[in-house]
Amino acid sequence: MTSFLHPTTDGSVFGSVHLGYVVVQSNRLSDWRRFGADAIGLHVDELDSSTLRFRLDDRSCRFLIRRGPAEDVIALGWQVDDHETFDRIVARVTEREVPIIEGTPEEAALRGVERLWRFAGPKGIAQEIFTNAVTTPEPLRMQSSGWVTGEAGLGHVAMLSREPESVRGYFQTVFDSRLSDYIDENISGLKMKIRFLRVNERHHSIAIANIRGVKIDPIRTSVQHINIQSGTLDDMLDSYQRVTDLGFRMQWSVGQHTNDRELSYYCVTPSGFELEVGWNPIVIGPELESTWEPSTYQGISSWGHSTVGETVLNKFAQFRQALRTVGTPEIAVPELTGGVSR
Repeated sequence: MTSFLHPTTDGSVFGSVHLGYVVVQSNRLSDWRRFGADAIGLHVDELDSSTLRFRLDDRSCRFLIRRGPAEDVIALGWQVDDHETFDRIVARVTEREVPIIEGTPEEAALRGVERLWRFAGPKGIAQEIFTNAVTTPEPLRMQSSGWVTGEAGLGHVAMLSREPESVRGYFQTVFDSRLSDYIDENISGLKMKIRFLRVNERHHSIAIANIRGVKIDPIRTSVQHINIQSGTLDDMLDSYQRVTDLGFRMQWSVGQHTNDRELSYYCVTPSGFELEVGWNPIVIGPELESTWEPSTYQGISSWGHSTVGETVLNKFAQFRQALRTVGTPEIAVPELTGGVSR
């Protein structure tokens, strides 16, 4: 545990929640295997013809890829530090009459946890909570020398939402997330606002973007990207080169973000959402936490992060997807939004 305040002293679960794993449904398992192991440099375990798992550390599972048609992230797994924290989260969900169910033993085993409970989340992404992860002494077989997880969790998830205040309210209600900062950015003539939320010492575990002035979503997948953090700059740059050499699509070149100062690049996964591989972001430890005030940054990057291989066809596909969302309500969990605004 960190030295953040915990439920026994302040009633908050902040600092006791960590992104533990990501569940993806895809029919492109052979591409995912090549992408994860050969390009990004993760440890891969092929459990059967329908199941892949990626490891980054001693956990038996950090990414679970299961055969299915969604081509999307379908669940996020959050580890909570203790049973008191767990009970507090469960109470928040059930008191607002949102169903919460226990996962089957098979589901828990596949995710590398002892037990898990599941409830509805924004954009149709199931939220799963657990206390005990399964570790393994089996040595990692991967091209990377290591990844940063620990107290900061696996990384972060970013999504584009037509109802950003509701999504922010959801994570504040359930996990006591705190606002780290905002970014205002113009992309292809559209004004975008991004909110960055933290639930522990990682600068953000959730990022929520919206297009200002118009409720459209040009992204097919429920998440825009998932982030993982390289242990060294060389590891990050080596994986960039492998992604390029192996022919996987690079979306944004290496650059540095304005707010968390992370160096990173973005590539496109076999399922269509992006993976950000980063290095050395700001850590908001207890000392910084006590004085942190949210700021608004102009622009996502201080340098780099240039688009790579963007085509007219890509733009047309995004425009067509945006039109599909007009008039269609975004999947939400209004009982858990908490009435947060801005």
